[in-house]
This record gives sequence, structure tokens and C-alpha cells, in this order.
Amino acid sequence: MTLLPDAAWRHLPGLDRLLDALGAAEGDIRFVGGAVRDTLLGLAVKDIDCATRLLPEESSHRIAAAGFKAIPTGIAHGTVTALLPSGPVEVTTLRRDVATDGRRAVVAFTDEWREDAARRDFTINALSADPSTGAIHDYFGGRADLDAGLVRFIGDPLRRIAEDHLRILRLFRFHARFGRGAPDPAALDACIARANDLMALSRERIADELIKLLGVTDPAPTVRLMHDSGIFRPIIPEITADGVARLERLIARETIAKVASDPLRRLGALLPADPATAAAIAQRLKLSKAATRRLEQAAAAIDDEPRALAYRFGAQVAADLLLRGERPAEALGLDTLDGWERPRLPIGGGNLIAMGLKPGPVVAATLQAIEQRWIAEGFPDGERVAQLAAEATTQAKRPRK
Repeated sequence: MTLLPDAAWRHLPGLDRLLDALGAAEGDIRFVGGAVRDTLLGLAVKDIDCATRLLPEESSHRIAAAGFKAIPTGIAHGTVTALLPSGPVEVTTLRRDVATDGRRAVVAFTDEWREDAARRDFTINALSADPSTGAIHDYFGGRADLDAGLVRFIGDPLRRIAEDHLRILRLFRFHARFGRGAPDPAALDACIARANDLMALSRERIADELIKLLGVTDPAPTVRLMHDSGIFRPIIPEITADGVARLERLIARETIAKVASDPLRRLGALLPADPATAAAIAQRLKLSKAATRRLEQAAAAIDDEPRALAYRFGAQVAADLLLRGERPAEALGLDTLDGWERPRLPIGGGNLIAMGLKPGPVVAATLQAIEQRWIAEGFPDGERVAQLAAEATTQAKRPRK
């Protein structure tokens, strides 16, 4: 019998009390999903999910009786969140699918562990563990698939994709994170055959899954496979082989420059190197205004010193531009942005008017010229700015020929 290895998350304050209240001794609750999978792989666990035979109303009552706040985060689908001192724990009643349409499911509650496991997407996500004994329950060969680095649908891949079209993108994300070698042939064939089903999904769900994919350590081989297999064509046809090559180059430069990976930066590299097109795709994906603006600015291929770029666009976009640029990755100067605060030009239009310029467009144009020289010289102090202002106003006063 395989046992769940001990891990720090299993000793979080309040967890034992919660499990006791929810019937761990009676076998009414188990750890499920990512917590089990990642612990078996020796990875850090971020989210603790549990499944229970108890109905959500009973779960809520017991959670509250144990002294924790019970939040009905998804009560219609059986999910109650227990708020422990160490963080949230999701507790979901065992379920079976009654009806699915590729985007959402109608569920009914059950008391059968295998029935609940069968509705999950991949074998490696269907593992569960008894919190009292640590015994692993594996109905579909997930433990062997973990060892083999294989991401495999439970049952017929075409049927699982028909239940939820997002599983196409999830297959590739989980392969990028956990897979080794080529993906499961049946899973890949099904995803290719049903790629057009992605058009039925909301753009927000697509964007969320894509950002998660780009957040794994090295998603480039999987992204190339997705491109070559036509997965992007129904949703982001603008992604080309050149875009995949830009992504591969960016990831290599992130490693050389020793900077943290950034999914949005990686998305920008994957999209066409054209500001208007990048912005249009971001809007189509319903990204935030800030994210859209960042992708638009980072697609402009502007080269300058790190602080000059940060002054114009902010530190994030400056890093994006430098990592996507042509400077040697080991000498980008990104460390000069650590703790740097954007300075303020120590002169304004009023000063130029006091120096003899007439109010109007000439003041704005002269101030802009001063600012450009100030940036190019590395943001010198006020004395040097006064010199630049004197030179610029003298030039502005000269009659045009």
C-alpha cells in the first residue's frame, strides 16, 4: 500500500482539528487532487483540498462547531471553505456529473469515492489520501502515471473533452509541468481533433489557462507542440512559429539574466511584435487594462538604458523590453532598477516662461527637449538641469529662418 509522505502542510495549525470535526476517524474525508499529487512528487503544496461524504450544510455546521469560519464559496457545487489560522482549506462533497455542455456541469452529490474520482480530468489528479492513515487511493493508475511522467485522461479522452473543453488547454499545461517525453498519444490526438471546441469557451478562461501554462519553468517545448498541432489556431491564430521562437529565446535570456519568470512577459514574446496587434489580442482575451498596456508597450522593440526605459514605461516594461532586445543577456543592467524610484524633472513650464519664453506650444516643446536630454544624461541634478534649460530656451528664442 502506498502511503502519503509526511510534509509540512500536514501539520498546519488547526488542520487536525478540522479533519477530526469532519469525520476523519470515520473515513468521511480525504485529501484530494494537487495536495496528494504534489506531495508524492516532493513539491511544495499551495492549496489543500478535501473531499467528503458529508453534505455541504453538514460540513458548514461542523466547521463552525470546530471554531473555524465556514465560507460557502461554491455551495451549489458542494464546496465550503474552512478558514484556518494557517489559511483556507476547501471541503467539497463527493459529486457525480448529471449533465455537461463543454463549459459547465450540473452535479449531484454522492457518497461513492470512485464516482467522484471518475469525474476528474487526469489520472494524476484523481488520487486521494486518508488523512488518518495516509493510505493512497488510486482508482485509475495515477501513481504509475506520475512515476512515468504521463498526463493521461481518465477514460475516453474525447468524452472528457466534450464534458469540459478547457481540458484541452489543461492537458498541455499539466504536460508542461509534469510530463516527460512525448505526451500521451490518445490525449494528444483527441485535443487536436477537438481544438475547435475551444472557441466555445469564454476568453477569460482561455487567458487564465494560458497564463498558468506560461508560468511553468519551461513551457516552450509544449507551446511549440501546441502551435505545430494547431491548438492555437481557433483562439489566437496570430501565434506563429516566429512567436514560439521568441518565447524560447526569452526563456533562455531569463535564465542567463537570473530574473524571475513572468507569464505575462512570456505571453508578450509569443504574440506578434506589433503594439497594435498585441493590444488587440489582449483585449480579445479580456486582460486588464494594465496588462493590455504592458503588452502593447513591450511589443515596441525600443532600446535604451534600463533607467531611461523605466522612467518612460515603468520597471516591468523596461525589463520586458531589455529581455526581448538585442543586448547581451548577462549585461542588461536590470539590477540598476532594484529600489530605484522614478525621479521628477526639477523644472516646469513656469520656469521657462520666467526665463523669457512666451506661453504656448513653444514652452511644451522646449520642456520636452530638456527632459529628453536629462534622461539621456542619466537624470542629473538641478544645477545641470538649469544649464540645459538655459541652452534650450536660448535656442527656442532664436528666430526661425
